[in-house]
Amino acid sequence: MSERPNILWYCTDQQRFDTIGALGNPHVRTPVLDSLVREGVSFTHTYCQSPICTPSRASFMSGLYPSRVHNTRNGNESFPDWPPVISKLIAEAGYDCGMIGKFHLQSSGKRTEPRIDDGFRYWKFSHAPRDDWEEGHDYADWVRERGGELNALRESEDRVPTELHQTTWASERAIEFIREEREEPWLLNVNVYDPHPPFTPPKSYAEQFDPEKMPGPHFKKSDLDAQAKLADCDFQDEVRTPEEHDAKGAQARYYAMIAQIDDQFGRILRTLEETGQRENTVIVFTSDHGETLGDHGLMYKGCRFYEGLVRVPLIFSWPAHFQGNKQNEALVEMMDLSASLLELAGVELPDYFQGKSLLPILSGESDGASHREFVRCEYFDALDAHFTGGSGTYATMHRTNRYKLCVYHGKGVGELFDLEKDPWEHENLWDDPDHTGLKNQLLAESFDAHVLLTTDVGSRRIAPM
Repeated sequence: MSERPNILWYCTDQQRFDTIGALGNPHVRTPVLDSLVREGVSFTHTYCQSPICTPSRASFMSGLYPSRVHNTRNGNESFPDWPPVISKLIAEAGYDCGMIGKFHLQSSGKRTEPRIDDGFRYWKFSHAPRDDWEEGHDYADWVRERGGELNALRESEDRVPTELHQTTWASERAIEFIREEREEPWLLNVNVYDPHPPFTPPKSYAEQFDPEKMPGPHFKKSDLDAQAKLADCDFQDEVRTPEEHDAKGAQARYYAMIAQIDDQFGRILRTLEETGQRENTVIVFTSDHGETLGDHGLMYKGCRFYEGLVRVPLIFSWPAHFQGNKQNEALVEMMDLSASLLELAGVELPDYFQGKSLLPILSGESDGASHREFVRCEYFDALDAHFTGGSGTYATMHRTNRYKLCVYHGKGVGELFDLEKDPWEHENLWDDPDHTGLKNQLLAESFDAHVLLTTDVGSRRIAPM
């Protein structure tokens, strides 16, 4: 590209794909995201490579599947020295790179997450909106500078008010970065913690959403029996009915958190306009993974691959360069976002990279029909089994245009869904004799994908023998 654009990459935490008004949800309030949908390209079938934070982020920051990059767990001690993360490659290509908020390629438990060679010149860290870190927590310092005490605010009846909220802090830091004088193009990666649990929006936002007016989760009574068969597989919360979960209340609070994100995201976009940088800035909005939110009797996340948990929003906008008001149904992996960012920055894709650039679809050169034949998601001992009450589960998802196969390795159980007939995955065809042939075919495809895409064959070959 003759002129490389700035890149604003906004990544929420644990936001489902179906949480944007312009993409079909009448119960949310997302006017800023709605405008981004209308002026850009929305990839409506984007899948994370793990339903858990660290392996998902490790994948899209490296361009490799979690098992291939040897980073499949939350709570991990360290991050591999290879490959370089994409922000490092983009910085080496001449970009001024900034990171705000959560990074989470390594554990932040009882310590500030150690820096790696990440390429970020501007680094404002906040793993979560708690005051758990003695140093290096820029958000907690920011709250104290304004006369607040973070833990006391979180425990108050009104929760953390918008003016002291982590999402607001992220916008303040983003605006600061965008307004800096520089000659080179920039990339800014903003990672807010919301709408991650606990679902505790500011009172002023919570009051905007009535639980009684929420649609509730995708749930059938048969889901309870289905989840009983998966009881030994890791999950953060117990299986309950929507009423026992207070699922509508959780949904209302979740949507309130997203409404605040939308407002604060809008502040950043207005700064781009005010500084004359909007025309040459690619805007990306996405999330690291989703949230079950009561679907199938589940709340939060764990070793499952239901649509609400593994399918995420992905919106690109760059007027005059990318198509406008397009919703593309191509099967997309989050590593494809990574490949696209590298191409936008003028970085040649490394030969090991497993993401595929979306730029041909964004520009209108391709309709995306042949972009991917399947998408893959992994859960390899991703959560502490003592924390989930599970057993240290390993599982994989293989999703084609029509079917989704989920294998819980070593458990003797699995799931097979026809997403054309059963889009919310209530009818498990795994044991249906009429679908045995299809199941075996998908099992073979999934196994082939695992061997071909995630096997580490060691050092490069330098001779025939």
